[in-house]
Amino acid sequence: MNKSDLITINDAAVWASEYTNKLVTISNISYLIQYALIDKIINNGITYISQSDLKKYYDKNKREIDWKNKLGNDLNWKLSFDNLRESDTTKHVHRLHPYKGKFIPQLVEYFIDNHTDEFKKDIYFRENDIILDPFCGSGTTLVQANELGINAIGIDISEFNTLISNCKINEVDLINLENIINIFTDKLEDYIKNNIEFENELNDKLSEFNNIYFNSLDYKKKVRNKEIDSKIYGKEKESEFLITYNNLIEKYHIKLYNNMDNDSFIYKWFIPSIIDELEYMNNLIKYIDDIKIRNILQVILSRTMRSCRATTHSDLGTLLKPVTTTYYCRKHYKICKPLFSIIKWWRKYSVDTIKRLYEFNKLRTNTYQLCITGDSRDIDIFNEVKSINNKFYNFLNNKRINGIFTSPPYIGLIDYHEQHAYAYDLFGFGRNDNFEIGALSKGQSLNAKNEYINDISKVLINSKKYMMDNYDVFIVANDKYNLYPEIAYKSNMKIVNTFKRPVLNRVEKDKSAYSEIIFHLKEL
Repeated sequence: MNKSDLITINDAAVWASEYTNKLVTISNISYLIQYALIDKIINNGITYISQSDLKKYYDKNKREIDWKNKLGNDLNWKLSFDNLRESDTTKHVHRLHPYKGKFIPQLVEYFIDNHTDEFKKDIYFRENDIILDPFCGSGTTLVQANELGINAIGIDISEFNTLISNCKINEVDLINLENIINIFTDKLEDYIKNNIEFENELNDKLSEFNNIYFNSLDYKKKVRNKEIDSKIYGKEKESEFLITYNNLIEKYHIKLYNNMDNDSFIYKWFIPSIIDELEYMNNLIKYIDDIKIRNILQVILSRTMRSCRATTHSDLGTLLKPVTTTYYCRKHYKICKPLFSIIKWWRKYSVDTIKRLYEFNKLRTNTYQLCITGDSRDIDIFNEVKSINNKFYNFLNNKRINGIFTSPPYIGLIDYHEQHAYAYDLFGFGRNDNFEIGALSKGQSLNAKNEYINDISKVLINSKKYMMDNYDVFIVANDKYNLYPEIAYKSNMKIVNTFKRPVLNRVEKDKSAYSEIIFHLKEL
Protein backbone atom coordinates (compact mmCIF):
# COMPACT_ATOMS: atom_id res chain seq x y z
CA MET A 1 0.00 0.00 0.00
CA ASN A 2 1.19 3.51 -0.84
CA LYS A 3 2.25 5.13 2.45
CA SER A 4 1.41 8.59 1.12
CA ASP A 5 -2.20 7.43 0.90
CA LEU A 6 -2.40 6.73 4.64
CA ILE A 7 -4.00 9.25 6.97
CA THR A 8 -4.81 9.22 10.68
CA ILE A 9 -8.36 8.99 12.00
CA ASN A 10 -8.24 12.68 12.97
CA ASP A 11 -7.11 13.70 9.48
CA ALA A 12 -9.69 11.37 7.97
CA ALA A 13 -12.49 13.17 9.82
CA VAL A 14 -11.24 16.55 8.56
CA TRP A 15 -10.84 15.31 4.98
CA ALA A 16 -14.23 13.60 4.93
CA SER A 17 -15.94 16.72 6.29
CA GLU A 18 -14.49 18.79 3.47
CA TYR A 19 -15.19 16.15 0.84
CA THR A 20 -18.83 15.54 1.81
CA ASN A 21 -19.55 19.14 2.84
CA LYS A 22 -20.96 17.99 6.17
CA LEU A 23 -19.53 17.36 9.61
CA VAL A 24 -17.84 13.96 9.86
CA THR A 25 -16.54 13.22 13.35
CA ILE A 26 -13.78 10.96 14.62
CA SER A 27 -16.56 8.75 15.98
CA ASN A 28 -18.02 8.42 12.46
CA ILE A 29 -14.65 7.24 11.11
CA SER A 30 -14.21 4.86 14.05
CA TYR A 31 -17.65 3.41 13.27
CA LEU A 32 -16.54 2.62 9.70
CA ILE A 33 -13.48 0.83 11.07
CA GLN A 34 -15.43 -0.99 13.78
CA TYR A 35 -17.87 -2.44 11.26
CA ALA A 36 -15.13 -3.32 8.77
CA LEU A 37 -16.46 -0.88 6.16
CA ILE A 38 -12.90 0.40 5.72
CA ASP A 39 -9.62 -1.24 6.73
CA LYS A 40 -7.30 0.06 9.39
CA ILE A 41 -3.50 -0.11 9.29
CA ILE A 42 -1.41 -0.03 12.47
CA ASN A 43 2.04 1.53 12.11
CA ASN A 44 4.23 2.24 15.15
CA GLY A 45 1.17 1.98 17.36
CA ILE A 46 -0.79 4.58 15.36
CA THR A 47 -3.99 3.73 13.49
CA TYR A 48 -4.14 4.80 9.82
CA ILE A 49 -6.65 4.31 7.04
CA SER A 50 -6.41 4.63 3.27
CA GLN A 51 -7.70 7.95 1.95
CA SER A 52 -8.49 6.21 -1.36
CA ASP A 53 -10.64 3.63 0.43
CA LEU A 54 -12.39 6.39 2.34
CA LYS A 55 -13.09 8.26 -0.90
CA LYS A 56 -14.53 5.10 -2.48
CA TYR A 57 -16.81 4.66 0.52
CA TYR A 58 -18.19 8.21 0.33
CA ASP A 59 -18.46 8.11 -3.46
CA LYS A 60 -20.75 5.11 -3.15
CA ASN A 61 -22.92 7.08 -0.74
CA LYS A 62 -23.40 10.23 -2.77
CA ARG A 63 -27.10 9.94 -3.33
CA GLU A 64 -28.39 13.21 -4.68
CA ILE A 65 -27.81 12.62 -8.41
CA ASP A 66 -28.93 9.01 -8.18
CA TRP A 67 -32.11 9.90 -6.27
CA LYS A 68 -33.02 12.70 -8.65
CA ASN A 69 -32.61 10.27 -11.54
CA LYS A 70 -35.06 7.92 -9.84
CA LEU A 71 -37.51 10.39 -8.29
CA GLY A 72 -37.31 13.43 -10.56
CA ASN A 73 -35.40 16.69 -10.75
CA ASP A 74 -38.10 18.44 -8.73
CA LEU A 75 -36.66 16.75 -5.63
CA ASN A 76 -35.78 19.49 -3.12
CA TRP A 77 -32.44 18.23 -1.78
CA LYS A 78 -32.23 21.12 0.68
CA LEU A 79 -35.10 19.46 2.54
CA SER A 80 -33.16 16.19 2.85
CA PHE A 81 -31.14 17.77 5.68
CA ASP A 82 -28.35 15.39 4.72
CA ASN A 83 -25.78 17.60 6.42
CA LEU A 84 -27.21 16.75 9.85
CA ARG A 85 -26.03 14.11 12.26
CA GLU A 86 -28.46 11.80 14.04
CA SER A 87 -27.81 13.73 17.25
CA ASP A 88 -29.17 16.83 15.47
CA THR A 89 -32.36 15.18 14.28
CA THR A 90 -32.98 13.60 17.69
CA LYS A 91 -31.91 16.59 19.77
CA HIS A 92 -32.98 17.10 23.40
CA VAL A 93 -36.57 15.97 24.13
CA HIS A 94 -37.23 14.67 20.62
CA ARG A 95 -35.78 11.34 21.74
CA LEU A 96 -37.60 10.99 25.04
CA HIS A 97 -39.43 7.97 23.64
CA PRO A 98 -39.35 5.96 20.37
CA TYR A 99 -42.15 6.76 17.95
CA LYS A 100 -42.64 5.23 14.52
CA GLY A 101 -43.54 7.57 11.68
CA LYS A 102 -42.46 10.96 13.05
CA PHE A 103 -40.81 13.70 11.01
CA ILE A 104 -37.53 15.31 11.98
CA PRO A 105 -37.64 18.62 13.90
CA GLN A 106 -35.67 20.47 11.22
CA LEU A 107 -38.50 19.93 8.74
CA VAL A 108 -40.96 21.65 11.09
CA GLU A 109 -38.45 24.38 11.83
CA TYR A 110 -37.89 25.11 8.14
CA PHE A 111 -41.56 25.96 7.56
CA ILE A 112 -42.49 27.67 10.83
CA ASP A 113 -39.27 29.62 11.45
CA ASN A 114 -39.63 33.35 10.77
CA HIS A 115 -36.11 33.80 9.42
CA THR A 116 -35.53 33.67 5.69
CA ASP A 117 -32.62 32.22 3.76
CA GLU A 118 -31.70 31.90 0.11
CA PHE A 119 -33.77 28.73 -0.25
CA LYS A 120 -36.87 29.90 1.59
CA LYS A 121 -38.19 33.31 0.60
CA ASP A 122 -41.54 33.30 2.39
CA ILE A 123 -42.38 33.69 6.07
CA TYR A 124 -45.55 31.86 7.10
CA PHE A 125 -45.55 32.22 10.88
CA ARG A 126 -44.22 34.78 13.34
CA GLU A 127 -43.38 34.84 17.03
CA ASN A 128 -46.39 34.52 19.30
CA ASP A 129 -48.56 33.08 16.50
CA ILE A 130 -50.58 29.93 17.17
CA ILE A 131 -50.07 26.70 15.21
CA LEU A 132 -52.31 23.63 15.24
CA ASP A 133 -51.18 20.04 14.75
CA PRO A 134 -54.35 17.90 14.53
CA PHE A 135 -52.26 14.70 14.24
CA CYS A 136 -49.79 15.50 16.99
CA GLY A 137 -48.10 12.10 17.31
CA SER A 138 -45.10 12.47 19.61
CA GLY A 139 -45.20 16.28 19.71
CA THR A 140 -42.45 17.34 17.28
CA THR A 141 -44.42 20.37 16.08
CA LEU A 142 -45.17 21.49 19.64
CA VAL A 143 -41.53 21.29 20.72
CA GLN A 144 -40.22 23.19 17.71
CA ALA A 145 -42.94 25.82 18.09
CA ASN A 146 -41.78 26.38 21.66
CA GLU A 147 -38.15 26.75 20.55
CA LEU A 148 -39.19 29.41 18.03
CA GLY A 149 -41.48 31.36 20.36
CA ILE A 150 -44.69 30.16 18.73
CA ASN A 151 -47.74 28.86 20.60
CA ALA A 152 -49.13 25.49 19.58
CA ILE A 153 -52.02 23.11 20.12
CA GLY A 154 -51.77 19.40 19.37
CA ILE A 155 -54.56 16.86 19.09
CA ASP A 156 -54.14 13.11 18.97
CA ILE A 157 -56.56 10.21 19.19
CA SER A 158 -54.03 8.20 21.20
CA GLU A 159 -53.90 8.83 24.94
CA PHE A 160 -50.32 7.60 25.07
CA ASN A 161 -49.22 9.92 22.26
CA THR A 162 -50.71 12.82 24.20
CA LEU A 163 -48.74 11.74 27.27
CA ILE A 164 -45.45 11.70 25.34
CA SER A 165 -46.11 15.09 23.74
CA ASN A 166 -47.02 16.83 26.98
CA CYS A 167 -44.03 15.32 28.79
CA LYS A 168 -41.77 16.95 26.20
CA ILE A 169 -43.21 20.44 26.59
CA ASN A 170 -44.31 20.62 30.24
CA GLU A 171 -42.05 22.35 32.73
CA VAL A 172 -41.11 19.89 35.48
CA ASP A 173 -39.32 20.23 38.81
CA LEU A 174 -36.19 18.43 37.62
CA ILE A 175 -34.47 18.37 41.01
CA ASN A 176 -37.47 16.63 42.55
CA LEU A 177 -37.67 14.29 39.55
CA GLU A 178 -34.01 13.32 39.96
CA ASN A 179 -34.49 12.64 43.68
CA ILE A 180 -37.48 10.41 43.02
CA ILE A 181 -35.65 8.52 40.27
CA ASN A 182 -32.71 7.88 42.63
CA ILE A 183 -35.05 6.57 45.33
CA PHE A 184 -36.88 4.33 42.86
CA THR A 185 -33.63 3.01 41.41
CA ASP A 186 -32.37 2.06 44.88
CA LYS A 187 -35.66 0.29 45.59
CA LEU A 188 -35.44 -1.61 42.31
CA GLU A 189 -31.86 -2.71 43.02
CA ASP A 190 -32.93 -4.10 46.38
CA TYR A 191 -35.90 -5.81 44.77
CA ILE A 192 -33.90 -7.74 42.16
CA LYS A 193 -30.98 -9.00 44.28
CA ASN A 194 -31.93 -12.64 43.66
CA ASN A 195 -31.54 -12.29 39.88
CA ILE A 196 -28.27 -10.36 39.85
CA GLU A 197 -26.09 -13.40 40.51
CA PHE A 198 -27.67 -15.29 37.60
CA GLU A 199 -27.23 -12.35 35.21
CA ASN A 200 -23.62 -11.82 36.25
CA GLU A 201 -22.64 -15.45 35.68
CA LEU A 202 -24.50 -15.58 32.35
CA ASN A 203 -22.82 -12.38 31.16
CA ASP A 204 -19.38 -13.66 32.13
CA LYS A 205 -19.80 -16.95 30.29
CA LEU A 206 -21.33 -15.25 27.26
CA SER A 207 -18.49 -12.73 27.07
CA GLU A 208 -15.90 -15.50 27.30
CA PHE A 209 -17.65 -17.50 24.56
CA ASN A 210 -17.99 -14.52 22.19
CA ASN A 211 -14.34 -13.53 22.68
CA ILE A 212 -13.31 -16.97 21.50
CA TYR A 213 -15.66 -17.49 18.54
CA PHE A 214 -16.67 -14.00 17.42
CA ASN A 215 -13.51 -11.92 17.48
CA SER A 216 -15.20 -8.67 16.53
CA LEU A 217 -13.21 -7.05 13.73
CA ASP A 218 -11.75 -10.20 12.19
CA TYR A 219 -15.10 -12.03 12.20
CA LYS A 220 -17.08 -9.11 10.72
CA LYS A 221 -14.55 -8.69 7.95
CA LYS A 222 -14.67 -12.39 7.05
CA VAL A 223 -18.46 -12.28 6.96
CA ARG A 224 -18.44 -9.24 4.65
CA ASN A 225 -15.87 -10.92 2.40
CA LYS A 226 -18.04 -14.09 2.36
CA GLU A 227 -15.23 -16.16 3.87
CA ILE A 228 -17.72 -17.21 6.57
CA ASP A 229 -21.41 -17.99 6.11
CA SER A 230 -22.75 -16.24 9.22
CA LYS A 231 -26.07 -18.10 9.10
CA ILE A 232 -24.46 -21.53 9.28
CA TYR A 233 -21.63 -20.57 11.64
CA GLY A 234 -23.91 -18.50 13.88
CA LYS A 235 -26.49 -21.29 14.15
CA GLU A 236 -23.78 -23.79 15.04
CA LYS A 237 -22.36 -21.61 17.85
CA GLU A 238 -25.85 -20.67 19.02
CA SER A 239 -26.61 -24.38 19.62
CA GLU A 240 -23.27 -24.87 21.32
CA PHE A 241 -23.82 -22.09 23.87
CA LEU A 242 -27.42 -23.17 24.57
CA ILE A 243 -26.05 -26.03 26.68
CA THR A 244 -24.37 -23.54 29.04
CA TYR A 245 -27.45 -21.30 29.03
CA ASN A 246 -29.85 -24.11 29.93
CA ASN A 247 -27.57 -25.28 32.75
CA LEU A 248 -27.63 -21.78 34.27
CA ILE A 249 -31.42 -21.55 33.91
CA GLU A 250 -31.73 -24.79 35.83
CA LYS A 251 -29.11 -23.81 38.42
CA TYR A 252 -30.86 -20.55 39.35
CA HIS A 253 -34.44 -21.82 38.84
CA ILE A 254 -35.22 -19.09 36.31
CA LYS A 255 -38.77 -19.05 34.96
CA LEU A 256 -38.91 -18.42 31.20
CA TYR A 257 -42.60 -18.70 30.37
CA ASN A 258 -45.79 -16.98 31.50
CA ASN A 259 -49.25 -18.34 32.15
CA MET A 260 -50.60 -18.87 28.63
CA ASP A 261 -54.17 -18.22 29.81
CA ASN A 262 -53.31 -14.51 29.62
CA ASP A 263 -53.07 -13.38 25.98
CA SER A 264 -52.08 -9.76 26.64
CA PHE A 265 -49.13 -8.16 24.84
CA ILE A 266 -47.12 -8.14 28.05
CA TYR A 267 -47.50 -11.84 28.73
CA LYS A 268 -46.53 -12.71 25.17
CA TRP A 269 -43.47 -10.49 24.77
CA PHE A 270 -41.89 -10.24 28.23
CA ILE A 271 -40.09 -12.80 30.40
CA PRO A 272 -41.70 -13.31 33.87
CA SER A 273 -38.94 -11.57 35.82
CA ILE A 274 -39.25 -8.50 33.56
CA ILE A 275 -43.03 -8.37 34.09
CA ASP A 276 -42.52 -8.62 37.83
CA GLU A 277 -40.10 -5.66 37.87
CA LEU A 278 -42.29 -3.57 35.55
CA GLU A 279 -45.31 -4.06 37.77
CA TYR A 280 -43.23 -3.24 40.84
CA MET A 281 -42.03 0.05 39.34
CA ASN A 282 -45.47 0.93 38.00
CA ASN A 283 -46.93 0.52 41.48
CA LEU A 284 -44.31 2.93 42.85
CA ILE A 285 -45.08 5.47 40.15
CA LYS A 286 -48.84 5.38 40.76
CA TYR A 287 -48.43 7.03 44.14
CA ILE A 288 -46.52 10.09 42.93
CA ASP A 289 -48.73 13.14 43.59
CA ASP A 290 -47.10 15.49 41.06
CA ILE A 291 -48.85 14.47 37.83
CA LYS A 292 -46.14 15.95 35.58
CA ILE A 293 -43.43 13.96 37.35
CA ARG A 294 -45.63 10.88 37.35
CA ASN A 295 -46.08 11.20 33.59
CA ILE A 296 -42.34 11.57 32.98
CA LEU A 297 -41.69 8.46 35.07
CA GLN A 298 -44.25 6.57 32.98
CA VAL A 299 -42.46 7.62 29.80
CA ILE A 300 -39.11 6.45 31.22
CA LEU A 301 -40.64 3.12 32.27
CA SER A 302 -42.33 2.70 28.90
CA ARG A 303 -39.09 3.39 27.05
CA THR A 304 -37.36 0.92 29.36
CA MET A 305 -40.10 -1.63 28.77
CA ARG A 306 -39.79 -1.35 25.00
CA SER A 307 -36.09 -2.22 25.18
CA CYS A 308 -36.79 -5.26 27.36
CA ARG A 309 -39.13 -7.15 25.04
CA ALA A 310 -38.26 -10.81 24.50
CA THR A 311 -37.11 -10.47 20.91
CA THR A 312 -33.86 -10.36 18.98
CA HIS A 313 -32.01 -7.06 18.60
CA SER A 314 -32.60 -7.08 14.84
CA ASP A 315 -36.37 -7.58 15.23
CA LEU A 316 -37.18 -4.81 17.73
CA GLY A 317 -39.21 -2.94 15.13
CA THR A 318 -41.12 -5.93 13.78
CA LEU A 319 -41.49 -8.46 16.66
CA LEU A 320 -41.42 -11.72 14.71
CA LYS A 321 -41.61 -14.18 17.60
CA PRO A 322 -40.80 -14.21 21.34
CA VAL A 323 -37.22 -15.21 22.19
CA THR A 324 -36.42 -16.72 25.58
CA THR A 325 -33.00 -18.25 24.88
CA THR A 326 -29.59 -17.03 23.80
CA TYR A 327 -29.33 -16.62 20.01
CA TYR A 328 -26.98 -15.61 17.21
CA CYS A 329 -27.53 -11.89 16.67
CA ARG A 330 -27.34 -10.67 13.05
CA LYS A 331 -27.08 -7.08 14.26
CA HIS A 332 -24.14 -7.54 16.65
CA TYR A 333 -22.39 -10.50 14.98
CA LYS A 334 -22.25 -12.57 18.17
CA ILE A 335 -24.37 -14.58 20.62
CA CYS A 336 -26.80 -12.33 22.49
CA LYS A 337 -29.33 -13.02 25.21
CA PRO A 338 -32.80 -11.94 26.27
CA LEU A 339 -33.09 -9.56 29.22
CA PHE A 340 -34.02 -10.77 32.67
CA SER A 341 -34.05 -7.41 34.45
CA ILE A 342 -35.01 -3.85 33.51
CA ILE A 343 -32.38 -2.22 35.75
CA LYS A 344 -29.81 -1.49 33.01
CA TRP A 345 -32.28 0.29 30.74
CA TRP A 346 -34.10 2.02 33.59
CA ARG A 347 -30.80 3.57 34.72
CA LYS A 348 -29.77 4.51 31.16
CA TYR A 349 -33.07 6.10 30.19
CA SER A 350 -33.48 7.88 33.51
CA VAL A 351 -30.13 9.62 33.07
CA ASP A 352 -30.84 10.33 29.40
CA THR A 353 -34.29 11.79 30.12
CA ILE A 354 -33.01 14.17 32.80
CA LYS A 355 -30.21 15.28 30.48
CA ARG A 356 -32.60 15.96 27.59
CA LEU A 357 -35.06 17.86 29.76
CA TYR A 358 -32.27 20.10 31.03
CA GLU A 359 -31.10 20.71 27.45
CA PHE A 360 -34.57 21.71 26.33
CA ASN A 361 -35.02 24.02 29.33
CA LYS A 362 -32.12 26.12 28.02
CA LEU A 363 -34.07 26.71 24.79
CA ARG A 364 -37.57 26.98 26.24
CA THR A 365 -39.58 30.12 25.44
CA ASN A 366 -42.44 31.64 27.42
CA THR A 367 -45.19 30.38 25.11
CA TYR A 368 -48.12 27.99 25.37
CA GLN A 369 -48.12 24.43 24.08
CA LEU A 370 -50.67 21.75 24.86
CA CYS A 371 -51.62 18.36 23.45
CA ILE A 372 -55.21 17.13 23.85
CA THR A 373 -56.56 13.60 23.46
CA GLY A 374 -59.45 13.75 21.03
CA ASP A 375 -60.85 13.22 17.53
CA SER A 376 -59.74 16.07 15.27
CA ARG A 377 -62.77 15.56 13.03
CA ASP A 378 -65.16 17.08 15.54
CA ILE A 379 -63.29 18.20 18.66
CA ASP A 380 -64.19 21.59 20.18
CA ILE A 381 -60.60 22.82 20.36
CA PHE A 382 -61.06 26.02 22.37
CA ASN A 383 -63.42 24.39 24.88
CA GLU A 384 -60.96 21.51 25.45
CA VAL A 385 -58.11 23.97 26.00
CA LYS A 386 -60.31 25.88 28.48
CA SER A 387 -60.89 22.71 30.53
CA ILE A 388 -57.14 22.07 30.83
CA ASN A 389 -55.37 25.44 30.76
CA ASN A 390 -57.49 28.52 31.40
CA LYS A 391 -54.58 30.94 30.78
CA PHE A 392 -53.99 29.46 27.34
CA TYR A 393 -57.74 29.69 26.66
CA ASN A 394 -57.81 33.38 27.56
CA PHE A 395 -54.89 33.91 25.19
CA LEU A 396 -56.78 32.06 22.43
CA ASN A 397 -59.85 34.24 22.94
CA ASN A 398 -57.87 37.28 21.84
CA LYS A 399 -56.27 35.53 18.85
CA ARG A 400 -57.10 32.80 16.41
CA ILE A 401 -54.98 29.96 15.06
CA ASN A 402 -52.66 31.10 12.26
CA GLY A 403 -52.30 27.76 10.56
CA ILE A 404 -51.42 24.08 10.64
CA PHE A 405 -48.26 22.03 10.42
CA THR A 406 -49.00 18.32 10.58
CA SER A 407 -48.42 14.86 9.15
CA PRO A 408 -51.59 12.73 9.08
CA PRO A 409 -51.32 8.94 9.22
CA TYR A 410 -50.28 7.44 5.89
CA ILE A 411 -53.18 5.31 4.72
CA GLY A 412 -53.05 1.66 5.82
CA LEU A 413 -49.45 1.82 6.98
CA ILE A 414 -49.05 2.00 10.79
CA ASP A 415 -51.13 0.76 13.72
CA TYR A 416 -50.54 3.73 15.99
CA HIS A 417 -51.99 2.14 19.11
CA GLU A 418 -50.40 -1.25 18.64
CA GLN A 419 -46.88 0.19 18.33
CA HIS A 420 -47.16 1.08 22.04
CA ALA A 421 -49.36 -1.86 23.08
CA TYR A 422 -46.99 -2.69 25.95
CA ALA A 423 -47.59 0.74 27.54
CA TYR A 424 -51.37 0.47 27.16
CA ASP A 425 -51.28 -2.90 28.92
CA LEU A 426 -49.03 -1.79 31.78
CA PHE A 427 -50.57 1.61 32.50
CA GLY A 428 -54.17 0.74 31.66
CA PHE A 429 -54.67 3.59 29.19
CA GLY A 430 -57.90 3.62 27.21
CA ARG A 431 -57.50 2.68 23.55
CA ASN A 432 -59.19 4.48 20.67
CA ASP A 433 -58.11 2.18 17.84
CA ASN A 434 -61.53 2.36 16.17
CA PHE A 435 -61.15 6.13 15.71
CA GLU A 436 -57.78 6.01 13.96
CA ILE A 437 -57.82 7.62 10.52
CA GLY A 438 -56.14 5.55 7.79
CA ALA A 439 -55.77 2.61 10.15
CA LEU A 440 -53.57 -0.31 9.13
CA SER A 441 -56.49 -2.70 9.68
CA LYS A 442 -58.57 -0.92 6.99
CA GLY A 443 -55.94 -1.46 4.33
CA GLN A 444 -55.60 0.55 1.12
CA SER A 445 -58.69 -0.50 -0.80
CA LEU A 446 -60.85 1.93 -2.81
CA ASN A 447 -63.29 2.15 0.10
CA ALA A 448 -60.40 2.81 2.51
CA LYS A 449 -59.10 5.60 0.26
CA ASN A 450 -62.51 7.26 0.00
CA GLU A 451 -62.95 7.04 3.76
CA TYR A 452 -59.49 8.53 4.24
CA ILE A 453 -60.30 11.46 1.92
CA ASN A 454 -63.50 12.18 3.82
CA ASP A 455 -61.87 11.89 7.25
CA ILE A 456 -58.89 14.17 6.50
CA SER A 457 -61.31 16.67 4.92
CA LYS A 458 -63.45 16.62 8.08
CA VAL A 459 -60.34 17.38 10.17
CA LEU A 460 -59.44 20.37 7.99
CA ILE A 461 -63.02 21.67 7.91
CA ASN A 462 -63.28 21.39 11.70
CA SER A 463 -59.89 23.07 12.15
CA LYS A 464 -60.94 26.05 10.00
CA LYS A 465 -63.52 27.04 12.63
CA TYR A 466 -60.65 28.13 14.87
CA MET A 467 -58.28 29.64 12.30
CA MET A 468 -57.85 33.18 11.05
CA ASP A 469 -58.85 34.06 7.48
CA ASN A 470 -55.47 34.08 5.77
CA TYR A 471 -54.28 30.80 7.24
CA ASP A 472 -51.46 28.57 6.00
CA VAL A 473 -51.75 24.79 6.15
CA PHE A 474 -48.74 22.50 5.67
CA ILE A 475 -49.33 18.76 5.41
CA VAL A 476 -46.48 16.24 5.18
CA ALA A 477 -47.61 13.18 3.23
CA ASN A 478 -46.46 10.38 0.99
CA ASP A 479 -49.38 10.81 -1.41
CA LYS A 480 -48.72 7.88 -3.73
CA TYR A 481 -52.45 7.51 -4.38
CA ASN A 482 -52.89 11.22 -5.26
CA LEU A 483 -55.58 11.77 -2.61
CA TYR A 484 -54.70 15.27 -1.49
CA PRO A 485 -56.07 17.22 -4.47
CA GLU A 486 -59.47 15.72 -3.63
CA ILE A 487 -58.94 16.37 0.09
CA ALA A 488 -58.15 20.02 -0.63
CA TYR A 489 -61.24 20.37 -2.84
CA LYS A 490 -63.55 18.80 -0.24
CA SER A 491 -62.07 21.11 2.43
CA ASN A 492 -62.68 24.19 0.24
CA MET A 493 -58.93 24.72 0.04
CA LYS A 494 -56.44 24.95 -2.79
CA ILE A 495 -52.91 23.57 -3.04
CA VAL A 496 -50.76 26.64 -3.64
CA ASN A 497 -47.40 24.88 -3.54
CA THR A 498 -45.76 21.51 -3.07
CA PHE A 499 -42.31 20.65 -1.75
CA LYS A 500 -40.94 17.23 -2.69
CA ARG A 501 -38.29 16.10 -0.24
CA PRO A 502 -36.07 13.01 -0.12
CA VAL A 503 -36.38 10.99 3.08
CA LEU A 504 -32.88 9.76 3.88
CA ASN A 505 -33.00 8.50 7.46
CA ARG A 506 -35.67 5.83 7.36
CA VAL A 507 -35.87 3.19 10.08
CA GLU A 508 -37.20 0.56 7.68
CA LYS A 509 -34.80 -1.98 6.24
CA ASP A 510 -35.73 -0.83 2.73
CA LYS A 511 -33.27 2.00 2.01
CA SER A 512 -34.34 2.59 -1.60
CA ALA A 513 -34.99 6.11 -2.92
CA TYR A 514 -38.08 7.50 -1.22
CA SER A 515 -39.74 10.91 -1.09
CA GLU A 516 -42.67 12.67 0.54
CA ILE A 517 -44.58 15.82 -0.31
CA ILE A 518 -45.24 18.84 1.87
CA PHE A 519 -48.51 20.35 0.63
CA HIS A 520 -49.10 24.06 1.22
CA LEU A 521 -52.85 24.75 1.30
CA LYS A 522 -54.85 27.95 1.63
CA GLU A 523 -58.54 28.87 1.50
CA LEU A 524 -60.08 28.40 -1.94
